[in-house]
Amino acid sequence: MIKDHVVSSYHIELEDLDYTPFDAQGGRGKMYKLFGNQMNEIIEELNEVLAA
Repeated sequence: MIKDHVVSSYHIELEDLDYTPFDAQGGRGKMYKLFGNQMNEIIEELNEVLAA
């Protein structure tokens, strides 16, 4: 889902996880459960790599 989102917007923000299609899979809360406090770092790193 992240890949499909990035294709159309070239980046992802934490707030994007609150909307379709991410919300159907648990959204921001699910990402926090999976990655904890590293969630923000992962989003930032992903955006850096995508911008390169």
